[in-house]
Amino acid sequence: MTPLQPGSGPVHAAHYLPVEADRITWGRLPDAHDRPALTVAPGTEVTIDTVSHEGILPDQGSDPVAFFARHGVAPESVLEDAVAIARTARRDTERDGPHVVTAPIAIDGAEPGDVLTMTVVETLPRVPYGVVSNRHGRGALHGEYPVDGTTVSVFADVVTDGDGSWGRIPLAADRERFARFPLAPFLGIMGVATPDGRRHSVPPGRHGGNIDVNLLQTGAQLHLPVLVPGALAYVGDPHFAQGDGEVALTAMEASIRATVRFDLTPSADAAARFGDLVWPLVETHEFLVPTGLDEDLDEAVRACVRHAIAILGARYGMEPHLAYAYLSAATDFNISQVVDLVTGAHARIRKSDFEGAR
Repeated sequence: MTPLQPGSGPVHAAHYLPVEADRITWGRLPDAHDRPALTVAPGTEVTIDTVSHEGILPDQGSDPVAFFARHGVAPESVLEDAVAIARTARRDTERDGPHVVTAPIAIDGAEPGDVLTMTVVETLPRVPYGVVSNRHGRGALHGEYPVDGTTVSVFADVVTDGDGSWGRIPLAADRERFARFPLAPFLGIMGVATPDGRRHSVPPGRHGGNIDVNLLQTGAQLHLPVLVPGALAYVGDPHFAQGDGEVALTAMEASIRATVRFDLTPSADAAARFGDLVWPLVETHEFLVPTGLDEDLDEAVRACVRHAIAILGARYGMEPHLAYAYLSAATDFNISQVVDLVTGAHARIRKSDFEGAR
């Protein structure tokens, strides 16, 4: 495929936000004091370029052209904005996270108490390759991997056959045999600004951020409480694929061009739709997906169950003890990720179970 360099290729929204090295926050999330790159009315779609941090980090040489050349990628197939970030963007390697986070988008009229809904309209791969890394001793098997304590970055490419496009990882270093897996692009970071300073990009929270819920694919929505005037929404951490858990630390990290629609529910109507939105709420055509977050995975699951009970009460008037019983009988609880300092769980509540319930 031809790489989607900045400004080239399809841009399907009237508003376009490229990645500019002097406007992104690298390793931090925007806060109330960040100047928005765009201000849009509710209901507006914006096409947003994102850049993966894999290939530009110091433990990979801070030179994406050289890093990807070792895996057979031609210089012209490396993204120009990734090169610019590695050369000129500023990041505290000891204190900041790894993620490249877009400049914020203000939603006209958004105020604390409202709910911002970010709908993923489209995700386009910008390149035909990605990277899965294990570093910092922060995977599920920390202390066991990486075996020698250094970063392991596994190159994963995209192959296309009569059945479609697939991700591919070798079975051994000789790269003669491969495992292939379905591609399911999504944005690991989707969030709103907080009032209390630029937060580290790794741990997710009520503001969203690095929630890494792989259901946030095309057509899905993320509902978040507005915490500062204008909401100041942002995205980042693009993936081509991720299993629930993201056990090695990263998944198939790869740059995406995403189109996102921003809708606003005023505070007066928010309680009836969302209840007390204590954690991010994902919604797909099929599922309501409440989340729970905590440093302890057991506590994250408990928080997710409480969130699920609350959303069933808000949406359908279901009494708490009956919601608890329903969830046990009918709902899958999944591990979102175990590697982001704050772990995550999410539930998949079938909306069809409640057709006609209102």
